[in-house]
Amino acid sequence: MPSIIDPIYGHVAISDLEQLIIDTPEMARLRRIQQLGLADLAFPGANHTRFEHSVGTMFIADKIARALGLDHMEISKVRMAALLHDVGHCAFSHVVESILKRNPSYQPVLNGKNFINHEMFTKFVIANSFHIRPQIAPLADASFYQEVSRIATGDIEGVSKPYLAQIISNDIDADRIDFLLRDSYHTGVSFGLVDVDQIIGSILLHNDRIVLGGTLSYDEDMALTAAESMLIARSHHYSAIIHNPRTQGARVMLLHALERTLSRYKGSGGDVKAVVLEFFMKYNDGDLLNFIEINGDPQSKNMIANIRKAAICGAVSRFTHKNLNPRTRMALSTIARNGVAKKMFEDGLARRFEQRYGASVLVDLDVAGGIPKSTRIKIGNDESFLYDESALANGLVRAISRQISLCVFARSKDNAALSHASNDFLIGIEALSPDLLRFIRNDNYLPIEGLLLIFYSAHRLFSSEADGRITMPRLRNIAKIYYLVRELAKEDKLKNLFDYRFHMRYGFSYSDRLFEDIQLLVAMGMLDEDLRYFEKNGRWQQRYEYTITNDGLLYGDSIASAYQNERVLIKNYLMINKHSIPRDMVSIASKRYLRDFEK
Repeated sequence: MPSIIDPIYGHVAISDLEQLIIDTPEMARLRRIQQLGLADLAFPGANHTRFEHSVGTMFIADKIARALGLDHMEISKVRMAALLHDVGHCAFSHVVESILKRNPSYQPVLNGKNFINHEMFTKFVIANSFHIRPQIAPLADASFYQEVSRIATGDIEGVSKPYLAQIISNDIDADRIDFLLRDSYHTGVSFGLVDVDQIIGSILLHNDRIVLGGTLSYDEDMALTAAESMLIARSHHYSAIIHNPRTQGARVMLLHALERTLSRYKGSGGDVKAVVLEFFMKYNDGDLLNFIEINGDPQSKNMIANIRKAAICGAVSRFTHKNLNPRTRMALSTIARNGVAKKMFEDGLARRFEQRYGASVLVDLDVAGGIPKSTRIKIGNDESFLYDESALANGLVRAISRQISLCVFARSKDNAALSHASNDFLIGIEALSPDLLRFIRNDNYLPIEGLLLIFYSAHRLFSSEADGRITMPRLRNIAKIYYLVRELAKEDKLKNLFDYRFHMRYGFSYSDRLFEDIQLLVAMGMLDEDLRYFEKNGRWQQRYEYTITNDGLLYGDSIASAYQNERVLIKNYLMINKHSIPRDMVSIASKRYLRDFEK
């Protein structure tokens, strides 16, 4: 049996079918796409490729599948899905996906759907490419690749056995395990430990889903420890590598050069959607740079020349959650998740300083993604969320949620002109944010603002102030918040505001996105999260309770006029159902409650 020698795992065995797949042009392309894009400009060893990562993911997926006792066909599908899980990835990591979010008119259309991310391209390539090859067709039919395409992209709803997709795409999966190990190895960044054997030894099948656990209480403790360590590594991956100012500067230079080039290409009569499709199907890193050098304007070509020379724009100002007030943080977090608004914000801020200081700047706003939200722990015959069992894991979710990096980059000759502009940048940020939020609301409802309005309305309805103290509601039981949202969404005029998808995979109604939005509200300083312990079946567990902060109230005040009709409906529901909403009334000195805002 042939094998590949991997720098981390040693010999990785390859089946005959896998070797044939590896020899296809689709897989060969991944050999010339770097896993971390332009991060090697900050970390010289970070020149590993998507191909290397794909082989590593297959190795880890195989270990997980065998540890779970899967049969031969299931293992074959999981290995193939892992090998092909990035086959639709574009050159230079996620830069082109960012451009598609910022410019919807550039999104290619296949089978009547707008393609906006690499998962969609991956699913298309796997399902439509390999089974028609004469050498490959006799070894696996079209239905095999249809199933593999869904497993590779984490399509739990589309596969007969959800755990197969979970092996490749989950909070703790083969993809994440390999890229955290591999990126650490090649960058030299060793924050956080990913103990592969402990993690795999802690994985179980329960109700056709992958959970963490063990037969003894010590096994449960080690499962928690392994999961916590992986979350630490994931948190540090963002802060140390992705949000490194040099990595971020190179990425924003490439993004603007490509965006300008595509605009020029479209203006000259070129079919932008067709060429973007080529980016995901045929181009490698070198091809993308060549495209800009051939079709770009002088400024774009100059940026690519500087990237090739490693002459990266320096960060003249950098803002994170530490130097942005909570309301600005909340606004930027929302803007960053809307591609068009994000582009308008970055371009607007850049124009402001070009006009004011005569300096050419590039602005990049980035937030961490992929907040962990579905890891389950098996406790006896019951299950619980990892974040309900581990205060450390809950804190790490918050740490990942709050990661925001707003950088302003300039050429070295402009540094002197901008050296004292930090306060002016903040003024510009706070001036632009409200207008852009209004722009987003005009186009789409913002469910996270609807969620905040529940806490805002509950506070306005149930709180009181007397003798220098504020008495306010603290909502108990996150499951009740899920219930509140579902009930409010039944009102026809609120269903778009509370557009959350719920499922029953855990035996109760749950929404991954709703959990994520609650964590974002806590991380952005809109809500306070209090930890409480309670006993259930002889075991002490954690429960989280929520109170709106003063900054949350001020943010609610700022958006209230945009949701006048919706607020009336929310208030009426709370009034009618006030006796069934579990809450405590907590009292705090007014000065203390207002103190954070005053600081």
